[in-house]
Amino acid sequence: MFSHYLRRYKLSRLKDPAYAYLFEPYEGDEVVVFDTETTGLDPKRDEILSIGAVRVKGNRILTSETFEVFLQPSRAISKKSIEIHGIRPCDLEHAIEPLEAIRHFLGFVGNRPLVGYYLEFDVAMIDRYLRPWLGIRLPNSQTEVSGLYYEQKIGQIPQGHVDLRFETMMRELDIPNMGQHNAVNDAIMTAMMYLRVFNNINKD
Repeated sequence: MFSHYLRRYKLSRLKDPAYAYLFEPYEGDEVVVFDTETTGLDPKRDEILSIGAVRVKGNRILTSETFEVFLQPSRAISKKSIEIHGIRPCDLEHAIEPLEAIRHFLGFVGNRPLVGYYLEFDVAMIDRYLRPWLGIRLPNSQTEVSGLYYEQKIGQIPQGHVDLRFETMMRELDIPNMGQHNAVNDAIMTAMMYLRVFNNINKD
């Protein structure tokens, strides 16, 4: 009952009714795994440079249905920032306006559940653009891969330390490293981790 009223309250804040579908309950069998590359780690100040995403249907990663978009930053990218995300000014020659990019992203995601690695940050970065434009935060249900992994590992080593670094999780789950670091590849590798952990939990 409470969730129903909460949904109605959030929907009432939506500035454009064309996006009311985001609040509809999802009844399919797909999730969207996504990742962002940003100029920094402060959602209030930093900007998204690229968004990568892939759909997962049941137990299959739909690599033929990936999403990638580059966003135009409002200021020059610092050298320190480039060392982290590897996105150079020349990579942004065909980047599009941020709101146009977010529109494309919402069209790809729809009302599907979201999955990611440290997803809270990526969602906060999307919300940075979404709130001034539509007056809402992303309403999609969300699953944190590192949280699923932690729950699985802590059951095997109660009161032990669980290393939640991306590289460690990939190694422990025997996930192949796709090499080039970008939002799409990170999303696909995260999708592989998600399925591996999800299947392990269900097997147990």
